[in-house]
Amino acid sequence: MNAALFLFALFAAVAADKIPDFVVPGKCPVVDEKSLFEQQKPNYSRYAGVWYEIALTDNPYQLLEKCVINEYSFDGTKFTAISNGIGGDGNAMERNGQILPMPLGEPHLSVNYEESWIAPYVILDTDYENFSCVYSCTEYNFGYYSDFSFIFSRSPTLSDRYIRRCEAAFSKIGVDMSRFTKTVQGYSCSYDSLKYF
Repeated sequence: MNAALFLFALFAAVAADKIPDFVVPGKCPVVDEKSLFEQQKPNYSRYAGVWYEIALTDNPYQLLEKCVINEYSFDGTKFTAISNGIGGDGNAMERNGQILPMPLGEPHLSVNYEESWIAPYVILDTDYENFSCVYSCTEYNFGYYSDFSFIFSRSPTLSDRYIRRCEAAFSKIGVDMSRFTKTVQGYSCSYDSLKYF
């Protein structure tokens, strides 16, 4: 779904007093996106590669429910993203997208997957080799916003010290860690049977 269609659907829902659960009153938190963006841009080639989804906040646009692996390939200007995992129906599934600079020059990346809409992709913290804490927040008219958060790892498990780094990054901007649910990874995932890289 593109941004215009999503916003139209959202405004129609607001007008009908049927606001989706993930759209809440308020504004996006203040994040020093410019500083993060400037630090991270020279390191995008290091950010490329495989990222396992360790945890996320409720996200109706994340159609993969477990064993989620993202592969990001960087071409010097943008990332091509291929995500594989198990969908809600229990079957293997692949989704394709891009992570690229925001079209109007805002100081962060954007993520654009099929069957979704383009949204901010802000890397709150990463060491490029072990973990990444990703935040996305969009404001709408009528004083509403929606936000989604992810914790990624280079392997199917993530050490507590890196989880604490993400907890600190999210807590700093007011994201309640109780919103996160763990993504099933590891021994219960038959990665070889999925369509991986």
